[in-house]
Amino acid sequence: MLLDADLLPDDIDVLKAMLVAAQAELGQRDLLIERLQMQLAKLRRMQFGASSERLARQADQLELGLEEVEADVAAVTAPALARMREAAKPFRQPLPDHLPREEVLHEPACACPDCGGALRKIGSDVTEQLDYVPASFRVIRHVRPRFSCRTCERIVQAPLPSMPIERGRPGAGLLAHVLVSKYADHLPLYRQSGIYARQGVELARSTLADWVGRSATLLDPLVDALERHVMGGGTLHADDTPVPVLAPGTGRTRTGRLWTYVRDERGWGGEAPPAVVFRYAPDRRGDRPAGHLRAFTGDLHADGYAGFDRLYGTKIAEVACWAHVRRKFFDVHAATGSATAREALDHIAGLYAIEDEVRGRPPDARRCERQARASPLLSALRSWLDATLPRLSRRSDLAVAIRYALARWSALVRYIDDGRLEIDNNAAERALRGIAIGRKNWLFAGSDQGGHRAAAIFSLIETAKLNKLDPQAWLADTIARIADHPARHIDELLPWNYRSA
Repeated sequence: MLLDADLLPDDIDVLKAMLVAAQAELGQRDLLIERLQMQLAKLRRMQFGASSERLARQADQLELGLEEVEADVAAVTAPALARMREAAKPFRQPLPDHLPREEVLHEPACACPDCGGALRKIGSDVTEQLDYVPASFRVIRHVRPRFSCRTCERIVQAPLPSMPIERGRPGAGLLAHVLVSKYADHLPLYRQSGIYARQGVELARSTLADWVGRSATLLDPLVDALERHVMGGGTLHADDTPVPVLAPGTGRTRTGRLWTYVRDERGWGGEAPPAVVFRYAPDRRGDRPAGHLRAFTGDLHADGYAGFDRLYGTKIAEVACWAHVRRKFFDVHAATGSATAREALDHIAGLYAIEDEVRGRPPDARRCERQARASPLLSALRSWLDATLPRLSRRSDLAVAIRYALARWSALVRYIDDGRLEIDNNAAERALRGIAIGRKNWLFAGSDQGGHRAAAIFSLIETAKLNKLDPQAWLADTIARIADHPARHIDELLPWNYRSA
């Protein structure tokens, strides 16, 4: 609204008061605009961001369109290329040596096509072609001949080997395939049933579900051994993610939680194998992680979830996550282009540059390097945060980000004095990525029991992947052996003790 100069008072003090009031109103409007821009940017990222299903579908359509265009180009150019002589063969990576080879011999006629004379061999040209044979079923027939003693007429027969499922028909390889397809490749059982039907094998979804439940029970002792290993370390990464769970009788879902606990000492050259254990809970109450971590003593990398606060004390020390701090400043910068947020991101980038250089080095070397190079950067960042906060509105998102960092400062800088600690909690977040992808396929867990079962199988599969193993090969071998394996030596079946044939 434009002001009429003739209507303004002549008193200077009154004019000053009016100016201060107008500036305060403008400041409130600027704050509102900033908050609305922040909310709008978040909504746009949710709607159009790289993790949204809508963009994923668009990307899928683009991929399909690209495939069709590339196929059309190949169809048009293939005949012409076949008629052209290669001036120089392009470099190609050799096909993997471990793949089986099948030779097809192409012999010419036994006489010269020009004169009819006899031919003698002077060499061969070999061209390798990569082909695919679809996965196939097989039937294993366990034949046990019976013998009788001619003297005492006793019947002698070899015992039937232990079956993974008592009185069941699936072999260890099939059970491993079903588990990995469901929990690693995110193929629901009804889709697997359809795939098997195309190969002429009718396996009902209910049958596959029964196999999954029995396999999980068979593998429970191994999951317990895995948990003992994870909780036996001195450092741990923890996080959680929501999981929709079907509410019986309502046709709706409620929200359960999958908690992950990761032991990964590779960052400082530790000898303990990396491992992850998942635990399911029907809610996010603080006593859930307290129960999961009752046997753990050491340093816990975690986010700012209040449920962890009751754990910190004599047994467990908090290690806060710089990635969470960075994310809050990044959100402000992405929404508003704030130069202040950009300055905070630059400070944090300097800390991560040092971590890139010390990753994998021994703890003492990491500690010395951090104290010499990162400590001055942290002191400068703390001074900058203290000086910047008073200049901001308390309700601004930038002020919230700064207060988040200051409130956790002592836990954020603990990694400087201990080379076994990490700068962030990304190890736990990486462990949860597969579950985030899977949620889009299996949509929900059927029950709380299904949540516990999924947590157990996720633990085994993700640990195998952390140890650079093929989960299906390891699970097939483990399922075949575990029924007859001595319980006191169950650790021998853990992924890092597996050696493929």
